[in-house]
Amino acid sequence: MLANFLIGLREGLEAGLVVGILIAYLRKIGRSDAISRLWVGIGAAIVVALATGAILTWGPFALPETAEEILAGSLSILAVGLVTWMVLWMARNARDLRGNLHGKLDAAMTGAGLGIAFVGFLTVGREGVETALFVWASVLASGTALLSTIGAFMGIFAAVALSYFISRGFVRINLSKFFTWTGLFLILIAAGVLASGIGDLQSAGVVPGAGNVAFNVTTVVPESSWYGTLLGGLFNFNPEPTWAQLTVWLGYIVVVTALFVRQSGMIARRPDAVSKPDTTPTTLSEAQRPVTAAPLKV
Repeated sequence: MLANFLIGLREGLEAGLVVGILIAYLRKIGRSDAISRLWVGIGAAIVVALATGAILTWGPFALPETAEEILAGSLSILAVGLVTWMVLWMARNARDLRGNLHGKLDAAMTGAGLGIAFVGFLTVGREGVETALFVWASVLASGTALLSTIGAFMGIFAAVALSYFISRGFVRINLSKFFTWTGLFLILIAAGVLASGIGDLQSAGVVPGAGNVAFNVTTVVPESSWYGTLLGGLFNFNPEPTWAQLTVWLGYIVVVTALFVRQSGMIARRPDAVSKPDTTPTTLSEAQRPVTAAPLKV
C-alpha cells in the first residue's frame, strides 16, 4: 500500500505541476480562452489512464494460465521500462521542465486549438498510463490488490491537493529533494517488479531456471509475518528468488542507480559547492519559482 501511495503521489504531483505550468503560461500570454481546450485534452488523458487500468485488471481473466503469466511478466517488464525512463528523464530535465512545456504550447498555438488539447493529452496521459501500468504491475507482484489500489488513489488525491496548495503559494517544498529521494525509492520498487516479472516468465517456461533457487530465507523472513508482508508490499521482496531473479534485481539497481545519480547531478554539484560559492538555486522550488507560484501571480 505504501509503495503504491508513493507511486501515485510522485506521478500525480508531477502531472499536477505540469498542469499548473501550462495553465499559468496560457494566462500569462493572454490566452485564457485556450484553457478550456487544454482541459479537454487533460480529461481525455485521464479517461485513457482509467481505461488502461481497467483493461489490465479485468482483461487477462479469460486467458489460459500460461498466457496470463506471459502477459503479466511482459507487462511488468514494460512497466519497469516506462518508469525507469520517466525517473531518468525527470532527473535530467527537471530544471528545464517549464521551458520545454512553454515551447510545446507556443508551437500548439497555431490552428484551431486542437494542438493545445493534444499537448494536455500527451503531457498528462503519459503520466497516467505509466501510473496505471506500474501500479498494476506492483499490485500483481505484491498480491494485495485492494490495499494497493487504495494506496495508489490516496497518493493521487494527496498529489492533487499538494499541487493546488503549491500553485497558490500556501506550501513550499524542496521539489529537487522530493524527486531525488522518490526517484531512488522507485528504483527499488521497480527492481522488485522486474524480478517478479521474470518469475512469471519462468513459471510460463519462457525464461529458463525456474527451479534454480539462489537462497531461501523463509524461516528468517516468513511471508506471513508483519515484516515479511511489509517488505513484500514495499519492495516486492521474495524470500526464495531464483538466480535469474536475483541477477536481474541486482543488475537493475546497480545500473539504473548509477545512471540516476549521474543524470541528476548529485555528484557533479559537490565539487562546485566546495571550490566556490554557488549563487545558482539548487532546488526546483527556487530555480523554477514561477512553476510553483505562477498560478497565484498571473
